[in-house]
Amino acid sequence: MCQDNQTKVTEVYLLGLQGLENFKTLFFSVLLLIYMAIVIGNILIILLVSTNSNLKIPMFIFLQHLALADVLLATFVIPLMAEVILKTKKKMSVDDCIIQLYSYSIFGFVQCFILVIMSYDRYVAISNPLHYILIMDRRICFLLGFGSWALTWILASTEIIFTAQFEFCGLKDIDYFFCDLGPIIKLSTSDTSIVEWIDLTYSALFFFCALIFITGTYIYIFIIILKISSSAGRKKSFSTCSAHLISVGAYYGSIIAIYVTPANESSPSVYKYSSLLYTVVNPLVNPIIYSLRNHEIRQALHKIVEELWSNIMVI
Repeated sequence: MCQDNQTKVTEVYLLGLQGLENFKTLFFSVLLLIYMAIVIGNILIILLVSTNSNLKIPMFIFLQHLALADVLLATFVIPLMAEVILKTKKKMSVDDCIIQLYSYSIFGFVQCFILVIMSYDRYVAISNPLHYILIMDRRICFLLGFGSWALTWILASTEIIFTAQFEFCGLKDIDYFFCDLGPIIKLSTSDTSIVEWIDLTYSALFFFCALIFITGTYIYIFIIILKISSSAGRKKSFSTCSAHLISVGAYYGSIIAIYVTPANESSPSVYKYSSLLYTVVNPLVNPIIYSLRNHEIRQALHKIVEELWSNIMVI
C-alpha cells in the first residue's frame, strides 16, 4: 500500500539515454536502420527454410525458431527504444510496461532454449551421423521446438504474475529505454523479494545450466572432430558448428555484460549500453552469421536472387 503522502503511480516515464540530445537524431536513424535489417534478415531466414526443401532439416528448423524469437524480441523493444531516444522521455502505462517485460522475457528464454537444442542437434549430427535422421526426426523437432515456446510461456507467466502485483508510489521515472525487470524492481515500492528469488532461480537453473550443457556438448564434439583423420573432414565438421558457436558466444557474452557489471555510480549507464548488445546486436548478428557461414543458406538465397533477377529481366 502507498503511504498517505504518496500517490499510486499508474504511468511511468522511460528516460532512455540521457545527455545525448545532440545525437538523438543520429541514434534514432541508426536504430531504425538496424531494426529494418533485423526484420528483413530474420524473416528472410524464416521464408527460406519454409519454402526450400533442402533446408527442411533439424538444424534449419531450429534456426527458424531462433529467427522468429529474434524478430519478435526486436519488434517489442527497438521501436519503443527509438521513440524514447527521439523524444528524450516516453510516457507509458504500468500495464503496458508489464506487457513489454512479459514479451521480452518470453523471447529471451526461447533464445536460450533454442541455442541449447541446436547444440544437441550438432552433437547428434557429429557423434552419430548414420542415425541422425532417425534420432532427430520430424516429431522430435516439433516437440523440441514448440516445447521450448510452451515452457518459456510457463516460466515467464509465473514470474510476471508476481510482477503484475507490484505497486509504484511517488517515483515515476525509469532510467532505461525499455521495461526490463531490474529497473521495474528498483522503482517498485512493494516487496520484490519473491520475484528476485524467482529470477535468480531461473538464471541459475536455465541460463547457467544451459551454458554448462552447451560447453560440455562442444567439448565432446571437439574431441570427436580431433579424432577425424583427414584435415578436410575436420574442417567440414567444424564448419557445421561454427555459426552456432558464434551465436552462443554473442548471446552469453551480452548476458554476462549486462548482469556482471560493477556496482558503482556508472553501473546504470553501463547496464543500459550493455543491454543494447542483447536487444539490438544479437538479433542483427544471427542472420548475418548464418548467411555468411552456412553454404545451404547462401545457396538458397542465391537461387532466390537469381529467380527475382530473371523475372525482372523478363518484365
